[in-house]
Amino acid sequence: MSAAIDNMKPSRYTPTNEAEARLQLAACYRACAMEGWTDLSSTHISARVPGTDDQYLINELGVHFHEMRPDSLVKVYLDGSPVGGAQPPANPAGLTIHGAILQGRPEVGSVLHTHTVAGMAFSALKDVEIKPLTQHSVRFYNRCPAHEYEGIALDVDEGPRLQKDLGPYEMLILRNHGLLTVGVNPGHAFNVMYYLEKSIQVQLAAEQSGAAQNPIGAESTAQLFETYPNFYERDWDGVARSVALADAAFEEAYIPWSEPTEAAA
Repeated sequence: MSAAIDNMKPSRYTPTNEAEARLQLAACYRACAMEGWTDLSSTHISARVPGTDDQYLINELGVHFHEMRPDSLVKVYLDGSPVGGAQPPANPAGLTIHGAILQGRPEVGSVLHTHTVAGMAFSALKDVEIKPLTQHSVRFYNRCPAHEYEGIALDVDEGPRLQKDLGPYEMLILRNHGLLTVGVNPGHAFNVMYYLEKSIQVQLAAEQSGAAQNPIGAESTAQLFETYPNFYERDWDGVARSVALADAAFEEAYIPWSEPTEAAA
């Protein structure tokens, strides 16, 4: 089993019912808006509906990230058809991408896709290898595959190729398109995207400088990856609080940490 899958452990932010999934997913949209990871209505984030293996939530087409609310999300089957009859439309390309990934990776609870300037610029390069230039980027070194551009993702036949290219990893470069990350919950997918985006920004800046680069050595790279702490819960604590401070309707999206209680002897 890959280290990426090992990292996908349930947490206090893993939804246990649909209402929790809607709240966490809507909070993730708001957090992405705060980071500037928006492209009008052209990108999307999804979350699996707890208790099902064939349903997920995704944004209503035309509702922008900064205005997302739990009831702005539509519920669909993996094939993109609406659950429970007529619903507002979702982005057709989003249905192709998210349905394929969630179908191919049953342990994944959330998929996040962006069209940031840095992400799109990087995806347009011939060489899209993440170099081990910083301790952040070591997380992605030799673990960030790419998917060739096939046009706007409207053809369901692209799904198996997306699944194959992502493999067991947490992230995927969509060539000439953007970035994609997965996680056990929206907060985890956000965490992977945050550090992937930052690693790409640093790499582009380093290359633009024209100066000689000083990559981390192979021995240190291996050591850093093996000991790289998975802080996504604690990272998401602050993100969820920021979303709640901006809109009190998201107050319950932040779940305070508490010391685990020992089982009775």
